[in-house]
Amino acid sequence: MKNSVIFGLIIGVLSLIWLFVMRSTGYNLSDSKTNPIEYVSVLIPLIGLFFGVKNFRDGELKGNMGFLEALIQSFKILLVGGVLAVFAGIIFINWGNVDSTDTTFQSFSGRIFGALLVGVIEAFAVSLLLTTKSNRVD
Repeated sequence: MKNSVIFGLIIGVLSLIWLFVMRSTGYNLSDSKTNPIEYVSVLIPLIGLFFGVKNFRDGELKGNMGFLEALIQSFKILLVGGVLAVFAGIIFINWGNVDSTDTTFQSFSGRIFGALLVGVIEAFAVSLLLTTKSNRVD
């Protein structure tokens, strides 16, 4: 559990930093306008998941990990990171843009749902990539 909290916190903090970097560089997080630079944010959970699951595999499981173990660890990391990212998003909406009204909770919730889908897909990809124990289906 310690591993998932650490790497989940990394994902959440990087997401908060990313929101304020986007704001400070002049990109608008309004309703349906997606800027191409926003797609770089997909790397935040991917990097956090990869290094978190790899650390779990190499540290706690001595390099021998099945797909289900990796997937459960990925979901633990995403749960911690997602809760922190949503909390950071609420802080950003309420206090981060005092001079602008371009970000509403409704438009931001659509982005959070998209991030959830991306996170689940990345969890499956990282789990498949880092699985070392094969299960025979004879």
